[in-house]
Amino acid sequence: MLIDAENMDFKTLNQKIRESENKIHITGCCGQRFIASGMKDKEITIDGISGNALGAYLNGAHIIVNSNAQDAVGDTMNEGIITVNGSIGDAAGYAMRGGKIYIKGNAGYRAGIHMKEYKTKVPVMIIGGTAGSFLAEYQAGGIIIVLGINSNGRKIVGNFPCTGMHGGKVFFRGSTDDIAFPENVCLKTASDKDLDQIKPEITEFCNIFGYDTEEILNSPFTIATPDSKNPYKQMYVAN
Repeated sequence: MLIDAENMDFKTLNQKIRESENKIHITGCCGQRFIASGMKDKEITIDGISGNALGAYLNGAHIIVNSNAQDAVGDTMNEGIITVNGSIGDAAGYAMRGGKIYIKGNAGYRAGIHMKEYKTKVPVMIIGGTAGSFLAEYQAGGIIIVLGINSNGRKIVGNFPCTGMHGGKVFFRGSTDDIAFPENVCLKTASDKDLDQIKPEITEFCNIFGYDTEEILNSPFTIATPDSKNPYKQMYVAN
């Protein structure tokens, strides 16, 4: 099903998506919000720039964006996959609790904020380029991977990464010696066993965007994890 979204408001566009068959190609997209919100069992390809909250509450659909995407990609998504062949705005994966978000380019501020997991449901976000400040803020679960591809000398992550982090993991490709982390975060060099954990997702990412999996995985990685499941307990409990 082909939908020409030029000059179409977001409500009309989303109604057309819901009424369409499972495979949908949207052209002329220019900032329409809430595309595919809560949807499942659909494959949606978007030509143009999607607006805020692309795939919010996504429940199994597959979204491919052939350009950039604005803020709040995958907000509270539960299942499915979002692939962005460009860069994204702020707060991607806010409260994400399942599924995958793959970004070829860079991410703005607060990617992965409040990300969480439950039992076998572990969300994954891979950022091919660099991430802005407050990455993984208040992260409670899930996996974030920042690869720093084509970073052109930029730091792999901005200021205050992992602030308030109390669960999950963040993998950074390369050294983080030039990054200031909060005291409640532990850093270590990733072992082969650690990399085995993320190899399926890295392989999928590389297959989508045309990178060499072995070249990516042969680089050193640094892992950030919280030093406690309740890092601020001491603030509220008397000695």
